[in-house]
Amino acid sequence: MAFVDQAKQPKGRSLLSVRGLCKSYGGLKAVKSVSLEIRPGEVVALVGDNGAGKSSFIKMLSGVMMPDEGSMRMKGAEIKLTSPADARNFGIETLHQHLGLVDVFNVQENIFLGRELQTKRFGIFPVLDRAKMRSQTADLLERIGLQLPEVESPVRAMSGGQRQSIAIARLLLNDVKLLIMDEPMAALGVDEGRKVLELIDSLREKGLSVLIISHNLEHVFTIADRIAVMKNGNLVDVVDTKAVDHDQVVSMIVSGRPVNAPTH
Repeated sequence: MAFVDQAKQPKGRSLLSVRGLCKSYGGLKAVKSVSLEIRPGEVVALVGDNGAGKSSFIKMLSGVMMPDEGSMRMKGAEIKLTSPADARNFGIETLHQHLGLVDVFNVQENIFLGRELQTKRFGIFPVLDRAKMRSQTADLLERIGLQLPEVESPVRAMSGGQRQSIAIARLLLNDVKLLIMDEPMAALGVDEGRKVLELIDSLREKGLSVLIISHNLEHVFTIADRIAVMKNGNLVDVVDTKAVDHDQVVSMIVSGRPVNAPTH
């Protein structure tokens, strides 16, 4: 399978390095020269009010749109993303809020959607290799520590947290190095959200890097190693989660000033 546990690398090394990323829509500057480092095996939370530029920023990282200016490097090598397929080829996958699951399909059918495995009947006729897809699905779920009660049931019968986990597992079928998640717990209850946070934590332990957009600071402080704050298209600051408290992050979101910036 393509998803392989990545060996832990020194925290000082950079997985994805973004320098001076800019994006404008006509006269509106949505992202203004943002630079950010994402290290191997860490979770970075991207926070800010609506209109802060978070969505435009991750669209550039996921290849949905190209920046007007700036550069990106993956493990030191410069990359250019012109499409989500380009991002995927470099190990960057994005989980959107709509998840992209087909309700009437079961777990393995959703995980292999669009990339179904085939075998030949009588050595001639191509048919779906359901046994192999079932086996690889079970292997993938076990490797990421995900337990589902009924993998043969349609996903519409599953909870929001289970559906979220299936969507994550589907992305991990590829060789993922960076997983971008847009409000992953927005529609989940407390218990369901906790389970998704536990899954993210287990992925980090396996060396995967995660960038999460979230408005829920409780979740952010629970899971993130560092917090990046945006305001009006600018990157206000990137701080170690353990070095700040809730009120300081809220202050950065509202004021657009770093924690230790002068007030005059």
